Amino acid sequence: MSAIARKLLFGLMGWKEHVTVPRHDKCIICVAPHTSNWDFIIAKLYYYAIGRKARFMMKKEWFFFPLGLWLRHIGGVPVVRSKKTSLTDQMAQQALEADHFELALTPEGTRSRVTIWKRGFYYIALKANLPIMLYAIDFAHKTIVCTKTIIPSGRIDEDMKTIMDYWCSLWFWEYEDSILLPQNRADYWLDIQGIIGLSFSSAPAPKAPVVTETLPNLFAQDEEPQVD
Repeated sequence: MSAIARKLLFGLMGWKEHVTVPRHDKCIICVAPHTSNWDFIIAKLYYYAIGRKARFMMKKEWFFFPLGLWLRHIGGVPVVRSKKTSLTDQMAQQALEADHFELALTPEGTRSRVTIWKRGFYYIALKANLPIMLYAIDFAHKTIVCTKTIIPSGRIDEDMKTIMDYWCSLWFWEYEDSILLPQNRADYWLDIQGIIGLSFSSAPAPKAPVVTETLPNLFAQDEEPQVD
């Protein structure tokens, strides 16, 4: 299966990968942006191509016979919501008990355009002490990208801002120069100022609140992941 997937994805379809960080047997695979069903197809082909298997979460309604048998076989985890048990607790417990646990999630939680990102992937990683691998699927250049891994610190707002800054930075820097990506928000904003030729410290006063007021809305307050 791995050889077939490699030939199909990297050969016939012309995709390539740019991954500069170590892979982990137990981790959260966070993928953004999520805008199409093709994300799932390319991601599954890629993981088969590199000889690995990742779990993914779907609504339990999809796991009807016989489709459910196939979905479970390729790593599907049916989402059964219960007021008694937190979904993030369930997944974190599975991670703690498993020898191998790679769970792929999208922070948007849906293919639709959103202004609020779900924190479920972060809480699962935090509760199970898992690294978060930040992946991007670049359709324009047919490239699977991962050049950064985050270890949850528990300071969720700070970590989430770092995560979002990383994805924003990918569209300004070449992948091969990812080692030059800013390592913190201060450096990130300095680079952005240089790119657009604007100093935020000298920007007109009316524009300043726009940045500070929109940032908190990027992160959802609930910890439960949302799936399509």
